[in-house]
Amino acid sequence: QASKNNNTEKAEAFYRLSVPEQKTSSDVINEARNVLRTLRTQRPLTPAEDQRKLFGSGSSRAPQSRPPSDFSLHASSFDFAESRPVSGVRLSPLDHKPMLATSAKDEGSSISLAKPPVDAAEVRKISTGRALLFRRTSQGNFLAAAIVPSDQNQEKLDSEEPALMNNPCTSYNSCLAEQRSCTPFNDERRQLSCDEHISRLEREDFLKGTAGKVLVQLREQSDQMIKPGTSSSWSRNTRWKRGVTGLEDETRLNEAEEKEILWHMKILPILCELEKEDNTENLCLACTKLYQALSETNMLGKRFKGRSRLLKTLYKLVDIDSDPVRLKVAKIILAMKVDGKNLLSACKLAFKICRNEKNDSIIQNDRLFDCLLEVLRTEDIQKNNEALLYCVGAMKFMSGNAVLLSEIVSKGAVKVLLQLMKQINNTKENDTSFFSLGHLLVQLTATLRNLAESPLGRQQLLGSGAASVLSVALEQRVSDGDVCAYVIRIFSKLSSYDDFCAALADCSRCYILFLALLNKHQKQQGLVIRILFILGNLTARNHQAREQLFKEKGSVNTLISLFQTYLELDLNAQKWYHEREEEGRKHPKQPSEAEDVLIKLIRVLANLSIHPSAGAALAAAHRVVELLGTVLEYKSVDDCEELVINAATTINNLSYYKVKNSAFQGKRLHIAEMLLKLLMSNNPDGVVEAVRVFGNLSQYHEICDFIIQKKIYKFMIALLDSKNQDVCFSACGVLLNLTVEKNRRALLREEGGIGKLVDCLQDFGPADWQLACLICKTLWNYSENITSAAFCFGEDTNTLLVLLTSLLDEELALDYSIDSDLRNYHKQYWEREFKPVAEKLLDRIQSHRS
Repeated sequence: QASKNNNTEKAEAFYRLSVPEQKTSSDVINEARNVLRTLRTQRPLTPAEDQRKLFGSGSSRAPQSRPPSDFSLHASSFDFAESRPVSGVRLSPLDHKPMLATSAKDEGSSISLAKPPVDAAEVRKISTGRALLFRRTSQGNFLAAAIVPSDQNQEKLDSEEPALMNNPCTSYNSCLAEQRSCTPFNDERRQLSCDEHISRLEREDFLKGTAGKVLVQLREQSDQMIKPGTSSSWSRNTRWKRGVTGLEDETRLNEAEEKEILWHMKILPILCELEKEDNTENLCLACTKLYQALSETNMLGKRFKGRSRLLKTLYKLVDIDSDPVRLKVAKIILAMKVDGKNLLSACKLAFKICRNEKNDSIIQNDRLFDCLLEVLRTEDIQKNNEALLYCVGAMKFMSGNAVLLSEIVSKGAVKVLLQLMKQINNTKENDTSFFSLGHLLVQLTATLRNLAESPLGRQQLLGSGAASVLSVALEQRVSDGDVCAYVIRIFSKLSSYDDFCAALADCSRCYILFLALLNKHQKQQGLVIRILFILGNLTARNHQAREQLFKEKGSVNTLISLFQTYLELDLNAQKWYHEREEEGRKHPKQPSEAEDVLIKLIRVLANLSIHPSAGAALAAAHRVVELLGTVLEYKSVDDCEELVINAATTINNLSYYKVKNSAFQGKRLHIAEMLLKLLMSNNPDGVVEAVRVFGNLSQYHEICDFIIQKKIYKFMIALLDSKNQDVCFSACGVLLNLTVEKNRRALLREEGGIGKLVDCLQDFGPADWQLACLICKTLWNYSENITSAAFCFGEDTNTLLVLLTSLLDEELALDYSIDSDLRNYHKQYWEREFKPVAEKLLDRIQSHRS
């Protein structure tokens, strides 16, 4: 039955029967699980960093060997040349001059002759859309591309196709000049300025009229090329392929033309505004319009002719001392999918903006996170690891804000970050990037620690297999103090939840890894205390985890070594405080760092002792029992309640085991004296723990004599008046052990002991059959040499008879209105434990009534 005190399991005091029963191993294990109790404790708090930095003040990295958090960033930090829309491969010029065909014999050549410049009057006869297909060559000439009539030589069309599709598009100014020259509206006020604005009518005429004509014309030409009937199949296939290729290139050409039109109509005017504007509010508005225009025209992240000018304009805006402007600039630059130096500078810019906590509100409104997440999804971790470092660093700062944290988690950041971590885990230690990727891993784990604060984030971490991914990272970076610290903080947070604790327990190597970290970083209190907290959670919930941890080589020795180290530190600190009490210095109310480690460590020992093999081994470990006794001797429950109570609970668990060479031999009286101090304290929880330990130790004669000598039995009888059934349970266990010896049974008559036992049976019997059984066994031992029921039980005889009769009536004793599972649980204890003893006791009383 669950206990209401300290969130612990139900404890059963120990007693000796007059005729001990032989129990099977399964009975012992099941009994131990009910008797021994696990301990819970508070999770170590992680103090928030006072400043937003890549690496906190407690970083294990030397400042000179880690990327900086402080740096200057200007327009010059960007590479203006990289912004040119090139393919990435620059070809070298040819040394020889190509030979061009100069006679009719060369008419079939794949290289067509350059045509003379087309007369302007001829151009006017051609549609405006078709005029857009004329482009200047590098020599300054125009390519003749007049529409070929259908009755002209087909070979001429074929020979001109490559020249048509391999030349770039003409400038928008050239097109517009030609269009104006054939219209009557050529007045000076309608001329385009250097800003290249055009009228709405001109745009519509161009988009709806000429562009459509070009496409129709191209389709007609394609139809002509694929008509059957030519004499040569080879010629027909060749022409068909050339025609289709030409059509595809013409389509691409028209797409480029459309982009150029949209560039001049929507983008360029905003760029001109940005180049001239100096008011920050107007710049912010212009940047917002620019991002919307780029999005609407599908130019974000694309290559187009004006990309270079666009990026150069944005880079120059970085020099403006305004975070709102820089935020919008960073968002557009990242959305344009820059790479190399520019990607690094853009991520650094986002980092600088996010580092200022005052910018959290504008970051939230401008949705910078979407761009950062896209960078993490798409960029190569080896090529751009420094850029990703600052990108994740910016995300880490954002996740420190509760509102931004919810947004980050809802957009799937957990999965993306874990994917990055898997890539880092796949990097071999001898790889040149292994060390630098460690810096990125610190940012990833720090960010995931923040995301673990969100319920949805915790759910995603569990669903994404974070336990195994983090375990691999921890094992590979065991020498990296920063990575270890953040991974352990994540485990510390998540191990408080049953589902993640079960997932972590399934990572079989986690135990040996935790022990290795404890041995390697024994003096790093922050790391040690969290690992012990994690191990405490694992062993509190999972019987297999207790077994696996215990079976790991050197596990008990590691725990003993830590126990000894931190107990010495704590006792030295305590001595320091005692020496300065005269100066008015008092012991702090909160546990010291050393005390906190001891609290978590002793909890692990208590939880381990639930496992029969581990418990028996620890009960025989003399150093463990000595250290626990030292805690009880030198620590006051008033100064450090949790530490003292944990130590008493662990002694209770270990004293349950009857093993050869028990560490309690020769130390029981010393421990009993320490427990007496706790028993007489004003701490109710401390009193209960002391009584529980006396319940175990009172199985030994020397402890029973100590209890009588110190009048402790009177205290136990008084505790029967407690309204807490756990307290009554433990006190009754001590009294039961005392009544095993005949010469001690009369002690129950003192202080009204019999009446109080009957009252406990009446108050708690139907709700706690274990306690009812314990009371009946105590009364059975007490009445062994009964001659008269009235003399033995006095005025409580009739009450006891009526009570036993009703409790043995199944219909009355078991409430069939409650849940069936709970009723079956009660029935099991009623039938197996209470009923046999109660029937014998009832029969004895009835047979000795006068």
